[in-house]
Amino acid sequence: MTPLGREIAAIVRETGPIGIDRYMALCLGHPVHGYYRTRDPLGARGDFTTAPEITQMFGELIGAWAAYVHRAMGRPDPLLIAELGPGRGTLMADALRALSAAAPGVRIAPHLVETSPVLRQAQESRLAGAGAAWHASPESLPDGPAILIANEFFDCLPVRQFVRTSDGWHERLVGLGAEGSLAFGLAPEPTPGLAAQASTGAVVSVPGPGLDLVRALARRVCSQGGVLLVFDYGHVRRDFGDTLQALSGHAFADPLAAPGEADLTCHVDFAALALASQEAGAAVHGPTDQGAFLAALGLHERAAKLRLRADDAQAEAIDAAVARLTDDRPEGMGRLFKVMAVAAPDLGPLPGFSPE
Repeated sequence: MTPLGREIAAIVRETGPIGIDRYMALCLGHPVHGYYRTRDPLGARGDFTTAPEITQMFGELIGAWAAYVHRAMGRPDPLLIAELGPGRGTLMADALRALSAAAPGVRIAPHLVETSPVLRQAQESRLAGAGAAWHASPESLPDGPAILIANEFFDCLPVRQFVRTSDGWHERLVGLGAEGSLAFGLAPEPTPGLAAQASTGAVVSVPGPGLDLVRALARRVCSQGGVLLVFDYGHVRRDFGDTLQALSGHAFADPLAAPGEADLTCHVDFAALALASQEAGAAVHGPTDQGAFLAALGLHERAAKLRLRADDAQAEAIDAAVARLTDDRPEGMGRLFKVMAVAAPDLGPLPGFSPE
């Protein structure tokens, strides 16, 4: 068992089984053993690869999108652009380059919300000279109209899970198995207030922290102006199913096998995020498939332009990146990943989203 696994086992022995939300929070954010506190998880040597790491075109298109939105916002000066969970800073660096080219002369104030000391060091190196500022949480971002970006951020936020049995919905917990290893189980009593109809064995995830965050950001853009742009993998319609998963070495792993040593995520419930944003007064654009969104922003045209000055190997890499980002198979990035914008109601239509 990992050091964090032993600590979690001790907590269970002392206080009883813990919820999936607390388990995720400990695995990802424990101050000593947390996954994101101790490593750079990205790239071939890590556990997964995000879209900005696949190709510069991803961040460049977001930068061009931000330039359009900046004009729609009335050209606030400076333009506050913030990213939640910015990885190595690759997306922000590429977006700033494209944004500066599309909106020359505009003062840009980049902000990054990051809790990982390892990743923050990489971001500081990548964004040296950009005048970036760092924050431990979105609450400390400066006031004012802003473009907020969250790429593969909401999937890492803790969720509670409930399983349908013959007498109601029981919370799914992490406890100890017969041999002392971590094991899933159910709370002995059903949870009051959950009345959704489903077959026995159905699993539902409730993204409490994600809903709280999107409500807060929706209220912000409504009162101060701007937009939140979300990229993540998930589902558009609310559904039942266990989507909690662990990734280690670019392969799926047992979520309980190595606490603190594997990434833990859960599919994003875009329907719930959209409803929470609308209830806070914001306009919701999308969600739409990532492949369609990037194509609408000019991914194929940008790729063709890059190919003009590329050698054969570089052109092959460009084509492979486009194919990966727009893969329309059910589990491909083009379809599995969704894009949604939460905006001030007066901002109007946004590029990449259909008018309705």
